[in-house]
Amino acid sequence: MRRIHLGLLPRVLIAIVLGVVLGLFVPDWFTRIFLSFNGIFSQLLGFMIPLIIVGLVTAAIGDLGNGAGKMLLVTVLIAYLDTVIVALGGFGVSNAFFPTIVSKVGSAADLAETASLSPYFSISIPPMFDVMTALVFAFIMGLCIANSEMPLLKSFFGEFKSFIARVIEKLIIPLLPIYIFGIFLEMTATGKVFSVLKVFTLIIVVIFALHIIVLLYEFAVAGLFTGRNPFKLLGKMLPAYFTALGTSSSAATIPVTLRQCVENGVKEDVAGFTVPLCATIHMPGSAMKITCCAVAVCLMSGMPLEFGTFLEFVLMLGIMMVAAPGVPGGAIMAALAPLSSILGFDAEQQALMIALYIAMDSFGTACNVTGDGAIALIIQRLFKK
Repeated sequence: MRRIHLGLLPRVLIAIVLGVVLGLFVPDWFTRIFLSFNGIFSQLLGFMIPLIIVGLVTAAIGDLGNGAGKMLLVTVLIAYLDTVIVALGGFGVSNAFFPTIVSKVGSAADLAETASLSPYFSISIPPMFDVMTALVFAFIMGLCIANSEMPLLKSFFGEFKSFIARVIEKLIIPLLPIYIFGIFLEMTATGKVFSVLKVFTLIIVVIFALHIIVLLYEFAVAGLFTGRNPFKLLGKMLPAYFTALGTSSSAATIPVTLRQCVENGVKEDVAGFTVPLCATIHMPGSAMKITCCAVAVCLMSGMPLEFGTFLEFVLMLGIMMVAAPGVPGGAIMAALAPLSSILGFDAEQQALMIALYIAMDSFGTACNVTGDGAIALIIQRLFKK
């Protein structure tokens, strides 16, 4: 018999459904078993977050040194600014609309209600160093590797990145559905789950609409730079969009993105440079989605929405997204660091973020790769290739 392979999204959806259904009638002792597991798993996540930063961000920044030049600097700057602008736009829209959505479903106090159940036991796994130490170390080491001849150091952090990616792929990602199952089991047992699910549904609709607006904005800018019809430019990139919807991978979509960029009139050498690079550093769809989800979770938890705090979060998130491509679940894993250190999200709030993010994973990826075509057009115009 052939084994049926379920992707992460189906497993997460099954975990949510099982958590909601079983939470209606299972005894408290059953729920407390999974609360105990969740306590250990959240400690493991806290331990791994600084290591994820060092492993992924150091190697990603170090790799930017390959082929360094003016075109590289301009491409990186445009990709980062676009990611930050889109994420801040997502914050503005969600800050305007999400409070009404949450208030119609239930008050923040109801949604933030403290669970009445507790785990049977807990284990403390303190991280080896804190998030900010990891970030500073990763930036300094990555920049040194990018601008120096240090083959041994570069090789070491390349191997360390592979180790971290394997831990995420083989340990954290397989356990995530169990973790999310435990979260929704607890929320059902404590009476919070139906309000949360109603909010989830409405938020997903809003974020999907925002992805379309982001693509229209990006190709409107590309159209201004090139003097061409932005709708025709965007239409040429739709095969890349739909390929990314199916693969949920920026890297796997690179061949299609390259082909469509060339069909849009981008020269092969420009497309060959910008598309693989932007697949690594240009993550507006993912950053916007994470920011909107963070606003929603803050509202559901009764946490304040301060622009200064979210500005700091978005600026850091734009850098953290560099570490995301090529690693399953990499975007939300990399985002856990600023979510906890800047926004102060606890284990349950992080679990809600993971569930919300994974439910829309392919749409964010599709937005990312399609926008790469707009940047390729702008780079060609700027350097008159």
